Amino acid sequence: MKKFMLFAATLYVVVTSCTLDKTDYEADINTVVTEHFDYENVVSITEGNYQINITALNGTLYKGYNEIRLNITNTQTNESLSTSEITFLPILTNYNGNTNSCPHQYNLEYNAEDDYYSGYSVFTSETNDSEDWKFYLSFTDNGQTYSVIQDIVVEEQINMNLNMTEFTGSDGEHYFIALVAPQKPKIAENELVAGIYKYNQPTGEAGIFPDPSQFSYSEVEDYTLLLDPRMPEPSMGNHSSPNNVDLTQGEDSLYYGIVNYTMTGNWTLNFRFQNSYGEIIKGTEVSTEFTPGIEGARSELHIDILF
Repeated sequence: MKKFMLFAATLYVVVTSCTLDKTDYEADINTVVTEHFDYENVVSITEGNYQINITALNGTLYKGYNEIRLNITNTQTNESLSTSEITFLPILTNYNGNTNSCPHQYNLEYNAEDDYYSGYSVFTSETNDSEDWKFYLSFTDNGQTYSVIQDIVVEEQINMNLNMTEFTGSDGEHYFIALVAPQKPKIAENELVAGIYKYNQPTGEAGIFPDPSQFSYSEVEDYTLLLDPRMPEPSMGNHSSPNNVDLTQGEDSLYYGIVNYTMTGNWTLNFRFQNSYGEIIKGTEVSTEFTPGIEGARSELHIDILF
């Protein structure tokens, strides 16, 4: 009996110690995940005889991947512009006046069926007291070019299923991975969608600000994102799941795979980033060993999610 009591006391200390040291998984699990479907107005801008409306999911711009939709109306004719060349450049300025950007679609595309221009922006930080974001837009109509600068607010992304990460690969390139879907996973095999981008180093001197050549990003083509999802919480013991599929590029340039969530909770998407030559340029394999009571090890390239 004494031996049993000693064992129980020891087990309590171990479990309690793990609970105190680990990530606050219980608080994370209690987070409510809201799925957004509607594109709502982010900002409206008047430029001469033109009304510019910019929309995004939930009417909010978040850190991470955002689809941007834009409509321009000539207020004199009440007609929407459908043949304009529209450029879109998000710029981040810090308190020292230093400027930066983020992965984005510079030339917006016109959707004739729904009458709007579309693109994306992968914001790398939220608006705060020392950094602010602006949109630099230009459009043409009747042979004349118009330029617009608009302050915008980027909010914290509270949905961990839409997290992002950025890193430098072994090839010296600066990459970004942003989760696009699912917003709210199910206990099932879920289609996992991500955007993968890299920064294009300028090849010449900067021109008149904002010179888009100094803030250029491109979609990474024909790479593979090898996937190993695991539950890092100590009580889960490095638990994984079957039938996961690595992410490869689709026709829309986004990357698609399958992640099989066998239960709700905290998961880590462990990645290895493989170029078109089969070389791993970032990421490490994680152990498949069952480790109850110990927080699971993560790949050097990973994204934590929760549902």
